[in-house]
Amino acid sequence: MEKLRILAESAKYDVSCSSSGTVRKGKQGMVGNTVGGVGICHSFADDGRCISLLKVMLTNYCMYDCAYCINRRTNDIKRATLSVSELEEITMEFYRRNYIEGLFLSSGVVRNPDYTMERLTAIVRDLRTVHRFNGYIHLKTIPGASQELLQEAGRYADRMSINIEIPKEESLKALAPEKNHKSIFLPMSQIQQGVLENKEDRKKFRYAPRFVPAGQSTQMIVGATKESDLDILKMSNAMYQQPSMRRVYYSGYVSVNTYDPRLPVLKQPPLVRENRLYQADWLMRFYHFNVDEIVDDKHTHLDLDVDPKLGWALRHPEFFPVDINSASYEEILRVPGIGVKSAVLIVNSRRFNRITSYHLKKMGVVMKKAKYFITCGELTSNFSQPIIGINELHPERLRPLLISKTQQKRIAAEQQLSFDFQDEGNS
Repeated sequence: MEKLRILAESAKYDVSCSSSGTVRKGKQGMVGNTVGGVGICHSFADDGRCISLLKVMLTNYCMYDCAYCINRRTNDIKRATLSVSELEEITMEFYRRNYIEGLFLSSGVVRNPDYTMERLTAIVRDLRTVHRFNGYIHLKTIPGASQELLQEAGRYADRMSINIEIPKEESLKALAPEKNHKSIFLPMSQIQQGVLENKEDRKKFRYAPRFVPAGQSTQMIVGATKESDLDILKMSNAMYQQPSMRRVYYSGYVSVNTYDPRLPVLKQPPLVRENRLYQADWLMRFYHFNVDEIVDDKHTHLDLDVDPKLGWALRHPEFFPVDINSASYEEILRVPGIGVKSAVLIVNSRRFNRITSYHLKKMGVVMKKAKYFITCGELTSNFSQPIIGINELHPERLRPLLISKTQQKRIAAEQQLSFDFQDEGNS
């Protein structure tokens, strides 16, 4: 239990802990299954992180000395290593007791990448073939491991991931001299090739074994280096062009190694910035936004006071107002306060009746935001209610109205004047 406590603590900084995207039905003679369609997780932390997987490292010993990592070689921390059989036993016993519904397994790199990857592969292979474990498995890939080991691990894991950490190689080399982007992108491409080949095999052979059915994910650290949100989102956009990439995660930098002069000293992780990046990521994946529309050379950082969608709307008043009863689905998606589900409901419902603000509220539209950017029913010029939208108020006057009271207090606190009193002898 002491080993488990140490290794679970060491694993908590990896946020790319996903558990959806695959279906694994219960089978006779097998232990467990994954829930079809929606993933196996039933509870999440307040920040969106999954809490129903056994998230653990095989070992927190590591041959690398990455400046941002708590498990770096030169850190004086408690170290522990689980044997292959110990980790298998823990996983099965936790599953039988209904403590967990799957496994998220990572490891520090010991001896060499192949040695570590071979042990990780042995664990997932034994869980599937010896212990007949049919639950979810997310396996972290070790940079520099051989393609043969990756191919074998992919036959047993539901999802595999490898972290980019830093979007620009020069910054990565500054903080982690023993790593480079080639060692990260090469296994990504090898896993992607295996996924594509497996899809073709399953077209020809119905019962061909699946290869990484839940695809890949990756993670980038936010705030440890000088990279802008533009740099981070451009890298994310490039990752999403790969057919096997399902998620890019963003982790606000936690000052765990304050003694290293290469790292910034932060009182707390940049959680607001991290949240804005997730919102921008959502816009790229589900709202038909291009990365250049969210950030560009003029706006290299996301606005911390408003969400990226609202920020885009305030910068483009010429796009509004949008007529809810005639605009296309893509145009409706760009209205602040309207989500994907609400946009689908609007498009489907207006075929039968004219949409009004009453209907929009019932559909879940956030009218406090949306009313400044739309026209519908009683909000049109044909009715007595005057139109007061973004073009009437102008973006600079509308912006304060859309910032929450909590954000206004934070902005006011940051803008408080401070006085530097000089010593009496210098006055």
